[in-house]
Amino acid sequence: MNRFALAAIAALALSACNGEEAVVEGGIDSARLVNAGADTANWISHGRTYDEQRFSPLDSVNRENVAQLGLAWSADMDTARGQEATPLVIDGKLYVTTAWSKVKAYDAKTGTPLWEYDPKVPGETGAKACCDVVNRGLAAWNDKLYLGTLDGRLVALNRETGAVEWEKVTVDQGKSYTITGAPRVIDGKVLIGNGGAEFGVRGYIAAYDAADGEELWRFYTVPDDDSSDDPEYLKKAAETWSGDVLGSESGIGGGGTVWDSMAYDPELDLLYFGVGNGSPWNRAYRSPGKDGTGEGDNLYLSSIVAIRPDTGEYVWHYQTTPGETWDYTATQHIMLADITIDGKERKVLMQAPKNGFFYVIDRATGEFISAEDYIPQNWAKGIDENGRPIEVAEARVDKTGKPALVMPGPLGGHNWHPMAFSPADGLVYIPAFEAASMYAPEANWKPDTARGFNVGFDLGAGDLPPDLGIRRAVYGTVKGKLTAWDPVKQEARWTVEFPGPWNGGLLATGGGLVFQGNSGSEFSAYNSATGEKLWSFPAQTGIVAPPITYTVDGEQYVAVLAGWGGAYAITADGHLVNDQGPVQNISRLLVFKLGADGKLPPMKELASLPLDPPPSRASEAVIATGKAKYARYCAVCHAPAAVGSTVLPDLRRSATIASKDAFSAVVYDGILKDRGMVSFKGSLTKEEIDAVREYIIKRANEDKVLEGSGKVAQR
Repeated sequence: MNRFALAAIAALALSACNGEEAVVEGGIDSARLVNAGADTANWISHGRTYDEQRFSPLDSVNRENVAQLGLAWSADMDTARGQEATPLVIDGKLYVTTAWSKVKAYDAKTGTPLWEYDPKVPGETGAKACCDVVNRGLAAWNDKLYLGTLDGRLVALNRETGAVEWEKVTVDQGKSYTITGAPRVIDGKVLIGNGGAEFGVRGYIAAYDAADGEELWRFYTVPDDDSSDDPEYLKKAAETWSGDVLGSESGIGGGGTVWDSMAYDPELDLLYFGVGNGSPWNRAYRSPGKDGTGEGDNLYLSSIVAIRPDTGEYVWHYQTTPGETWDYTATQHIMLADITIDGKERKVLMQAPKNGFFYVIDRATGEFISAEDYIPQNWAKGIDENGRPIEVAEARVDKTGKPALVMPGPLGGHNWHPMAFSPADGLVYIPAFEAASMYAPEANWKPDTARGFNVGFDLGAGDLPPDLGIRRAVYGTVKGKLTAWDPVKQEARWTVEFPGPWNGGLLATGGGLVFQGNSGSEFSAYNSATGEKLWSFPAQTGIVAPPITYTVDGEQYVAVLAGWGGAYAITADGHLVNDQGPVQNISRLLVFKLGADGKLPPMKELASLPLDPPPSRASEAVIATGKAKYARYCAVCHAPAAVGSTVLPDLRRSATIASKDAFSAVVYDGILKDRGMVSFKGSLTKEEIDAVREYIIKRANEDKVLEGSGKVAQR
């Protein structure tokens, strides 16, 4: 019996003495983390428990009385960008991260602010983030909280005061690394990964001493250009790559960043984490083979990897998408459970990665058990008995060199938004999406390590024309779904559909409820067995973050961080994202309890900015150049085809497009770098920047015609 099992037994004994809520006063240690499932008062780690099930046994709020749930208190955030964090609650205090890696602490019962911390992330770091300046949460150990900042620091804070105890730079800040995920702590080791695969970095996960920040080990997920001194697991990986182009100095770092999911089994003493996409996406460029088309499985991209948390020793892996080329990360939520399959209890790991298949894997050995598609998809006909996808040849664009419309697209069938599991119902609840994308290989693509997405595809190939009917038709095929999935039968038990994707993370409770927010600005509770909506609250903004629940003085609370943002929010047409008009960001922590009757302040109307561009007089050649450069360097933040969003500036409505000099001052000189709009000097010439301006002017004039006819609402 290992030390974690002994700690769990000791903690269980303590909980039996203390009663139902099993609150252990003082610091967070191994015993308390291992026994977090019995501690119903608190939410002390990212997924509540090491198995990351996001299930709470609390049942004071249940199917019979959830209609009486009301707003107990709320707190406005000072960052109007994407909010994706899971709060922690420890002994009556609530701790939450916000956009730009800030931290706030509150009295969990009253909402009284206790302290706040701002790591002062440089604004220009925003240009390194693929998917908004978000942060997903904290980890706790002893009397400290741990935070990964967007610019790559790991920071230890005093839990009582918010004072910095130590900080450690965990990445090469000269490269486009970022951190958005929440750390985890195992036996005094803080574990953190990073992001940046779209920009040409090489991924890894590392462990740091919780006491002083000393790096203890580092596990790289892809080989480098020189693998002679690599450990055995990386030498085996090198055999699955082709060509000699790898190396972050070349701009093709391989990718494989560990930017979100982790789970831990104390009995097996195994840490599981998900590995991201390739860099670039198009395998034909990063692993070209002898004929210039993509070749090789490219371990450990898009894989679930199991290692020893003490040493970083490799144990096993399972690759969900061999030779991935579609941004099909396996960084989505990893969940552990013991379930009965064919009459035998199995210790399993479950995941619904981007590729559209739900996987059940033996978590001790990595053995494939089963997989079925949880959304419609067209890149694979299924998964064979060995756990490999049976690919559709036309979807393998890195081999054909031809464009293809593939489902799912880069959003995936499921993104970072956490799932939840109800042991009572035996169901996994998935915040799923249906969204296809056009993958068109870009000829003669070259990496740019300074700015822009390094994906090897023409990001403008799927741009929609200035025709509202076509736009609405296409957006009408994009859906969000809350799916209750039976992991044994590998089928959906029930499904709730939403008019747009980016529906939020999930919480399941002993009261027979599933809580979720969505892009329609609702926070809702559903019957976990049937999917019937039992309660909802008008949140005034889209909700993508996952809820939590806790108790103070025996009273149950439900909390969620509201605020619209993230990858889809900053790139979608603000008018067409759902059927209720543009979704605005109102970043706010919402906390509910039975019988409360709190009210939100009146909702502010979105400012109505007319489309009033100068005339479009540039040549077709100039506009074509601007379109291509916009797609590569601008679309990821300011939306494809410059359609505009409600999170970042709509460039069609910007006053700067009327002046060549003003536009150049922003894009070339970088006068707004402190707001995240850095200089693109070195990536774009002044002539190319002006071509981008001319393209935006043309797009603004096209949409002005629609707006003038009343076919597009002003905002």
